Amino acid sequence: MLAAVLAFAFWLWVLVLVVTARSDNMVDIVPVSSYPSHISLLPSIQQCNLTNLPENYFLKYYLYHALTWPQLSFVAVVRSSKPTAYPKVVGYVLAKMEEDPADGVQHGHITSLSVMRTHRRLGIAEKLMRNSQRAMAEVFNADYVSLHVRVSNAAALHLYRDTLGFLVEKTESKYYADGEDAFAMKMDLRNMQIKDVPDSDEKDEGDAVGSAGSKEETTTNGEKLVKVRVGKQRGVADLVERNEAGSSY
Repeated sequence: MLAAVLAFAFWLWVLVLVVTARSDNMVDIVPVSSYPSHISLLPSIQQCNLTNLPENYFLKYYLYHALTWPQLSFVAVVRSSKPTAYPKVVGYVLAKMEEDPADGVQHGHITSLSVMRTHRRLGIAEKLMRNSQRAMAEVFNADYVSLHVRVSNAAALHLYRDTLGFLVEKTESKYYADGEDAFAMKMDLRNMQIKDVPDSDEKDEGDAVGSAGSKEETTTNGEKLVKVRVGKQRGVADLVERNEAGSSY
């Protein structure tokens, strides 16, 4: 009897671990701007950086990104059944637009990317990057995105080059504080930009509407009515009869 109880308790414990692990792996990718206060998430983002990366920044540097380009930085937060003021941050991408690009081309830059070890190999880093890249192209019309990565960081290089499609532009000698070289990489974003739709040259195929006939008609006060045509080139404001004085009925 005791053995059966112990076995039941053991499997119940295993089930709890499995459910907990699955719930911890349910992560949402959200922009920093989606929260009422940027500041509330910044310490968690900084802690994620301090835990995983040797390149660290003062908190005011994160604040500068959050206030200047809130659309470009994204965080990975563990999904919770109840709203919480301080969601658990397990990854982030800190991004910006280059303010004075040397080449004169509008482009974005990835300042930092990190995912906690407990949540790696789940595709989180790729999702963070793709969301930031799309925001650069759609919000700021960026032509490309750039970044730097350590030449020894094989995992990051695989993500950037093989998964996302970045190209190595050049190698910058002793780029990092410890003297290690960096690959300067870039990726074209022009295919993600929102292009203006050119005006169509097609003729209006609509038919006449309104009480005005083929000939000019007049109202009781002598004002002339004109025929109005409707078609795919007409807006709602054009679907009314207008007199020559410009007033609508």
